[in-house]
Amino acid sequence: MLSRPHAIARPLFRLLAAPLLALGLLAACAPSEPAFKSTDITGADYGKNFALTDHHGQPRTLPDFKGKVVTLFFGYTQCPDVCPTALSGMSTVMQALGADADRVQVIFVTVDPERDTPELLAEYVPLFDKRFLGMAGPPEKIAEIARDFRVFYRKSGDLQGHYTIDHTAGTYVFGPDGRARLYVRHAEDPQVIAADIKALLAGK
Repeated sequence: MLSRPHAIARPLFRLLAAPLLALGLLAACAPSEPAFKSTDITGADYGKNFALTDHHGQPRTLPDFKGKVVTLFFGYTQCPDVCPTALSGMSTVMQALGADADRVQVIFVTVDPERDTPELLAEYVPLFDKRFLGMAGPPEKIAEIARDFRVFYRKSGDLQGHYTIDHTAGTYVFGPDGRARLYVRHAEDPQVIAADIKALLAGK
């Protein structure tokens, strides 16, 4: 008589265990949360390097900043809205990063080398954060690097000096190993960018 409840319990256990096991397998197969909120471009075969001159007059390439997260934005100093918005946003990002900001290099590459002299870049870019670097080069070099980074830009208006420039407004982010990792859309929440940079600094 004592064995009867056990005889009932065993099939009941098997009946309950089957859906629980199925749920466990589904959970194991479910995709994990992405490491980044920005667009992950890890493994991209473009935008691997640049050779430009910073606003201090120093030649620079991407490997010069190995060990740091590097953000790269293409714009121009007379841009009425997009560029100052992007740089202001990165200033907020640097504040949010706290001590980790020392492991980040923000770079602004001009797409208007005819007007954006090193002297002008040295006045403009550090207004947003003294650690930011403005970079320039001959027009043909800028065009070559922009193509490599799939950045579009075009003059619009009076080409005699009174013109604006339509240009790609996103930001590239490189990991401490120098590889392109993220593409950040324009006007992204600075807290989102800061979180992504912290993930890169943590080795994600």
